[in-house]
Amino acid sequence: MSSHVWRQDHNGFSHQDPGFIDHVANKKADVVRIYLPPDANTLLSVTDHCLRSRHYVNLIIAGKQPALQWLNMEAAVRHCTAGLGIWDWASNDNGDPDVVMACAGDVPTLETLAAVSLLREHVPDIRIRVVNVVDLMTLQPASEHPHGLADEDFDGIFTADRPVIFAFHGYPTLIHRLTYRRRNHNNIHVRGYKEEGTTTTPFDMVVLNNMDRFQLSLDAIRRISRLKNISDKAIERFYESMQRHKIYVSENGEDLPEVKNWRWPF
Repeated sequence: MSSHVWRQDHNGFSHQDPGFIDHVANKKADVVRIYLPPDANTLLSVTDHCLRSRHYVNLIIAGKQPALQWLNMEAAVRHCTAGLGIWDWASNDNGDPDVVMACAGDVPTLETLAAVSLLREHVPDIRIRVVNVVDLMTLQPASEHPHGLADEDFDGIFTADRPVIFAFHGYPTLIHRLTYRRRNHNNIHVRGYKEEGTTTTPFDMVVLNNMDRFQLSLDAIRRISRLKNISDKAIERFYESMQRHKIYVSENGEDLPEVKNWRWPF
């Protein structure tokens, strides 16, 4: 599926429903596979795997607009083979994160990494672990799906007790459903599509659905107890940026230059 909900520059509501993911996820675990590659190289790896497979229903969600590249081909193959994993190059937790920033999907990955860069800039001592999910079914317990992880492996990636801010391509309730049998599922806070949108700019679509980099940053700060007394300036800065976006889009019909031209800075 390449005409997806997060790019509505022209299509509007006609393309605005990621519910097919939920439909496929309800089918038998020994048949269905759902993949959300975050960039072109992971898409190549996933597609190669799917075209070689037999007797499965493989669903791939990947937009057709130009996008940033996160992994080289070798790293992409390793990541897709695992199905999910910690992106050490984007993390600074040293094994002890304050928060886990997780993502599944190309646009959610972009917004998550942008949020991580904002947090590291404005809250310098924050410890962040970045987790990307390609194979959605790895979120389920091993008892529920052949690709599912054992609880110990799941906790080793997402932790057992730290807040997880999860940016998801589709409806947030699906992530809750896939993880509800996990011991730490109450720590997972999901942002995703919530039936908001129109024909508008790419960034405005994520803002309308509260899955933008500023909202994800705020979600992280609010759930880290040790930051309560030192994060007021950062919170004010993020709110100001959200307001500036609204004004700029209404006046110019395009995204802010710092959003449109953003690149990973670390």
